[in-house]
Amino acid sequence: MTPNPQLRQASDTPSFRSFKHVAFFRALYLGDMLCAIPAARALRRSLPEAHITLVGMPWASSLAERYADYFDAFLAFPNHPGLHEDPAPPDAIDAFYSAARASDFDLVLQMHGDGRLSNGIASRMGKTVAGYHPQDLPAPANGWYLPYRNPGSEVERLLHVVRALGVPDDGPELEFRLTAEDVQEARDLLDEALTGANGYVCVHPGAKLQSRRWAPERFAAVADALASRGLRVLLTGSESERYLTRAVAGAMHFAPVDLAGRTTFGGLAALIAGARLLVANDTGVSHVAAALAVRSVIIASGSDVERWAPANRVLHRVLWHDVECRPCAYDQCPVGHTCALGVTPGQAIEAAEAHLGLETEAGSAAV
Repeated sequence: MTPNPQLRQASDTPSFRSFKHVAFFRALYLGDMLCAIPAARALRRSLPEAHITLVGMPWASSLAERYADYFDAFLAFPNHPGLHEDPAPPDAIDAFYSAARASDFDLVLQMHGDGRLSNGIASRMGKTVAGYHPQDLPAPANGWYLPYRNPGSEVERLLHVVRALGVPDDGPELEFRLTAEDVQEARDLLDEALTGANGYVCVHPGAKLQSRRWAPERFAAVADALASRGLRVLLTGSESERYLTRAVAGAMHFAPVDLAGRTTFGGLAALIAGARLLVANDTGVSHVAAALAVRSVIIASGSDVERWAPANRVLHRVLWHDVECRPCAYDQCPVGHTCALGVTPGQAIEAAEAHLGLETEAGSAAV
């Protein structure tokens, strides 16, 4: 393996092939984690004998199990000052670093942006670090570092790190592993939902940030348009998003099936796998649909479209209204939410119908 000449390497950095205990550090949410799977896949193929630990937020332990051929272990990362809201108590953070030191990591792959905050964290976890460094700061002297690249997709950005190390990969395709339990969970829910329906669509109105959410009444208009053609509408979301799915249902003329809070994320993925279409905000389920090759219409309110939109623009239609303040990190938009208001229900309905072939099928839901 020949490292990229852009890579700034400390003179005493060991050979890449010599690493035996590797930490894959990415403590984020579902969509962010799925975007990292192609890099994890490449890492495993290049270090088949290494013990690779996923270091992530506590919820991601189930993700490590789902990708057990890529990760041998999981280490929960507590909410950290600077990286997360509501930081964990200092003793919990100290306990994490003690556990990391006990794991004897000889390489930490830092997969957290430009490294301005995360390189220091990664350096406390292991002796050698590989990742990005801010372009306005010198590279640290404890491993391999690339100047941070801003343009491009998140998947390619993460792959760029492993490629720079000389690690071959098989491309940016996402993947989501469905278990038998996931499939059975979806079947049990669909048994009660699909009586008399000609297939179904999933409508997911939630997103972590309020500024990334399209209005419930707009989702309702799209859902009604699809329901009028014989498709059952399944409203999906977490327990904390039930108020959003109730708002969508309350604005609809047709009766949807509200499954918010009734699925695990694996069960939700299995529901999406069988759907004719997903209609959602630019959030984690968008990446699930991309990983499962399920058609989607995604409304991108405030997000960085180039960075987060699915790569396949045939299967996935991303609707967005350009504004100067994009990308936005506010939870609540302070300037009128024009990025969301600029995408109309009519645009989303047109995209959904084009996806499904409904406009040429005279009301049929056949694809």
